[in-house]
Amino acid sequence: MRLRRPPSRKGTGKIRGATGSAGSRISGVGGYRPERVVMNSELVEAIDSSDEWIRERSGIISRRFAAADESVVDMAYAASKEAIAAAGIEQGDVDAVILATVTHPYQTPAAAPILADRLDLRAAAFDISAACAGYCHGIALASDMVKGGSATNVLVVGVEKLSDFTDHTDRGTAFIFGDGAGAAIVSRSDRVGIGPTIWGSEGDSWRAISQRESWTELRGREDQSWPTIGMEGHKVFRWAVWGMAPVAQKAMDAAGVKASDLDAFIPHQANMRIIDAMHKQLKLPADIAVARDIAETANTSAASIPLATERMLREGLVPHGGLALQIGFGAGLVYAAQVIELP
Repeated sequence: MRLRRPPSRKGTGKIRGATGSAGSRISGVGGYRPERVVMNSELVEAIDSSDEWIRERSGIISRRFAAADESVVDMAYAASKEAIAAAGIEQGDVDAVILATVTHPYQTPAAAPILADRLDLRAAAFDISAACAGYCHGIALASDMVKGGSATNVLVVGVEKLSDFTDHTDRGTAFIFGDGAGAAIVSRSDRVGIGPTIWGSEGDSWRAISQRESWTELRGREDQSWPTIGMEGHKVFRWAVWGMAPVAQKAMDAAGVKASDLDAFIPHQANMRIIDAMHKQLKLPADIAVARDIAETANTSAASIPLATERMLREGLVPHGGLALQIGFGAGLVYAAQVIELP
């Protein structure tokens, strides 16, 4: 048996790597809240509840619902235009679009390339599905892209139309969710404006928050209803309160900052009691600005952190250039946290 001689190398060339930047930063944020305001009083009859009960249980007073013909892409476009303007760049300066959502009603194509087309972009564009942690995942990916040299400006969008996937007769979830979109531009920087991301998942508990039925299970059903989101409220509450504060602390440690260095705490807007409990566990300063957008916007999943950030900046509750700790957590169960410099 004759052995074949391996082919010789044809050249001595080397692959050229992309040139990135020393750091990354969020250069602008934007938000979009649908026009329709839905008060607790509009929901209570269907779930045999009261405004007082909802406020005490969640801190929610109202939420926004998108119009029937208003899509995830429509809302994302409005928030993106604001973020691009706030960043002081042109639409054509965006090199990539990362869109975090779990409520785009198409399995394929993703919403991101449709949004990119709306913005007259032919940029890289893709969706990520990380539920309420989606925005923080998107910020982490965009930061790495910018530092790695594959992009100069990345548009990150968190957007949800949860009203389509809510069982409005379920006493445990009907009052929790709302619709909206938040966006940010992540840009190159000569210094670090986005700290290391601490993230992970606990897939063994995925049933704690999940779509109740798969799309395939709905085939042939006469009522043609959409699947809805179910949640084991007590289990999720305990996980968020006791499991996420250590993650947030690790994000501060990784960024080399202390609680006293922070100007703002911007957690996922899941429940006011969770926010208060995390504030206490992290021993944050009493005078720190804490995002409480949930009161008027409810839980908008991937949109909640950028929407809360946009509101705090717009209302002058936080300083431009200040440090903020942000953490998202939700279905999966997945989570992500990082310290950022506010634009």
